[in-house]
Amino acid sequence: MNTYKRHRFPPDIISYAVWLYYRFNLSHRDIEDLLAERGITVSREAIRLWCIKFGAIYTRRLKRKHQGYGDTYFIDEVFVKINGKQHYLWKAVDQDGEVVDVYLQARRDGAAAKRFFKRLLRNHGGELRQIVTDKLRSYPVAHREVIPETIHVTDRYANNRVGQSHEATRMRERGMRKIKSIRQAQRFVTAHAAVQNLFNLGRHLLRAQHYRDLRVSAFGEWSRAVA
Repeated sequence: MNTYKRHRFPPDIISYAVWLYYRFNLSHRDIEDLLAERGITVSREAIRLWCIKFGAIYTRRLKRKHQGYGDTYFIDEVFVKINGKQHYLWKAVDQDGEVVDVYLQARRDGAAAKRFFKRLLRNHGGELRQIVTDKLRSYPVAHREVIPETIHVTDRYANNRVGQSHEATRMRERGMRKIKSIRQAQRFVTAHAAVQNLFNLGRHLLRAQHYRDLRVSAFGEWSRAVA
């Protein structure tokens, strides 16, 4: 099946626009201008529709090819405003900084924590050795009922790793100005996490040549996902 059937623009342009949106803190209007500078005239509405449709397709392909996560998950939740109402974005990252999952819920009680833990186990499997959370009382409830054999660490500052991971999402949330629905928000954070995992290579920890080699590999993986 041709993924790009009945689309007027070539796949290279579509995939490039989608990559720009999920890789950088750019609006659809910003991407419209970047493409216009290269002689490509496309409306921001078309770019928005590309990001919705192809972002989901690329995300599924990237997840299928993912090599797996570590055995320690750092878990945290932050509030986000959706259509003027407060919701909570639950996020788990592993010890290597890979985003394991992101999930929006209306609450952050014990039931919400259990749903997120079950989602982690169902979607990502593997042997989970340890979870690291803050002292929110919902976490011990979910730990006790869903994964009691797993080590649970709640030391102060222990889950700073996932707190730092929220910064990229916060930046995009400000750029989007207003999120109208949970569905829209969930679609975005899922695709954003998949692209972040692929291209977040820890530049500050690597020698230049090693970083460039990893970047070439990441672009190769991206090319296969959008083909």
